[in-house]
Amino acid sequence: MSSDAEWLRPASSGLLAERFLIAPRHGPGVCRCCLNLTDGDGLCWACRHGEQRLAVAVPISYSVGGEGLHRLIVAYKREADSSVPHALTDLAALCERFLALHEPCIASAAGLSDGFDRITTVPSADPLRDLQHPLRRIVGERSEITRGRYERLLVRSESVAIPRVYDPARYTPTRALTGESVLLVDDMWTSGASAQSAAGALLAAGASSVAAVVLARHLNRSWHNNDARLRDLEQLAFSYESCVLCARTGARIEPGHWLQSQTLA
Repeated sequence: MSSDAEWLRPASSGLLAERFLIAPRHGPGVCRCCLNLTDGDGLCWACRHGEQRLAVAVPISYSVGGEGLHRLIVAYKREADSSVPHALTDLAALCERFLALHEPCIASAAGLSDGFDRITTVPSADPLRDLQHPLRRIVGERSEITRGRYERLLVRSESVAIPRVYDPARYTPTRALTGESVLLVDDMWTSGASAQSAAGALLAAGASSVAAVVLARHLNRSWHNNDARLRDLEQLAFSYESCVLCARTGARIEPGHWLQSQTLA
């Protein structure tokens, strides 16, 4: 039987098959912060009751619990899992392709005229695991777009974090930031507490602006009418050429020399 990574990856390229990714889109009944599917307009429950420290959060795809992309992300965190040998490579390609095309969109939404000065990741809840977390390998080693600007700017503190509660004290900055803009990369958004807490810690350390790109925005198909809404979204073809930001404006912001130069670093 083929592994998840094999059936998710098209034979002609190293990218995850677009037919297995679900493009988030703004609109009625969609949280304007995290793109969660809601019963009304505005913010979802988690964003409404949490703190908003990110200038913008951009999920690449929805991830439905127990299905393709979700299973792939679970597998890439278990590096010894032989059933998905290419999970890390596949997710690295997804991240690199998306940022190569859409970092300018994210930077513009964050109020920046150029790209981000630094790129970092949300630390793992386990300090020991964070030392070798595969997401750090993707952003700091695998991706040509990000590795020249990658820096480990946060580490897990000794503070006991309450799950799904905003608390920037759960992270300790590794240095002061002198007005630098930061792109935060995370693999999965559920409540957003980890990413928002990381943004709060970076801003307190002196970052001028923090935005986030998330590989997957987690959803449960069984919640309320998510199944019907996800089926509608699945009818809209995912394309690497379009992100949730440029789909709303109708035009992708083209990269300038600042982004092109990152591939030469």
